[in-house]
Amino acid sequence: MIDLSGRIAIVTGGASGIGRGIARILALQGAALVIADRNAAGAEAAAGEIAASGRETLPVEVDLTSRPSVEAMAAAAVKRFGRIDVLVNNAGVPGAPGWQDRERPDDADWDAAYAVNLRGVVLASEAVEPGMKERRYGKIVNIASISARVGSPQIPHYSASKAAVVNWTQGHALAVARYGINVNAICPGVVWTPMFEAMYRGKKRFGPAQDPSATGRAHFDQLVDTLIPMKREQTPEDIGRLAAFLASDDSCNITGQAINVDGGRYLN
Repeated sequence: MIDLSGRIAIVTGGASGIGRGIARILALQGAALVIADRNAAGAEAAAGEIAASGRETLPVEVDLTSRPSVEAMAAAAVKRFGRIDVLVNNAGVPGAPGWQDRERPDDADWDAAYAVNLRGVVLASEAVEPGMKERRYGKIVNIASISARVGSPQIPHYSASKAAVVNWTQGHALAVARYGINVNAICPGVVWTPMFEAMYRGKKRFGPAQDPSATGRAHFDQLVDTLIPMKREQTPEDIGRLAAFLASDDSCNITGQAINVDGGRYLN
């Protein structure tokens, strides 16, 4: 049993999908949660769900492309809980609105992917680190993607931004190691989330399907069967369990790593 009792954690993009699963697991292990999301109503709902289980929560609306907004998120967390022990940089976007209908990503897709998926990670980390450095303790967990492991001809902007997250994780882990801050990344595999639902809805260009007529969830299930050696999908809670470990003192000597949770799809 991982013990996060008394720890204060921020999860960006915590209103839905992988972020909500991570928040549930961290709360289950004893952490108090700040649910940060651009969707204020979604953050409220997720925080309410966790609060019902007896954990302290704080929903915060945040725009990860705006330094003032990110700094306000960190300040709200410190005001409520006194400090920040754990930051899970989960929020991400697959492109600009309408990305799934474009055969080729446009400039807006590239800009959105890097602004949120990479720069948002950097801004949030910079916002929480002063307190972590002062206490000489902190855990930063960046949610990258299995897409970081191999280039994608269909979503190159997304894959490149996630590869950059892995690279930044490695370099930044070395930069802050002397302050007792651990920085690691998780590369989720095939996870059914609202983002992936949009990706697969009516589309068959994101991987091989045994049945070319399949769409949506049926196509997703075929991809799991075709691509994942363990023949089972990965869940938000699977990602949350590794995030909880990396947020705990049990991982005190693990830093600068990017760990796949993908059922064996990529071995590295």
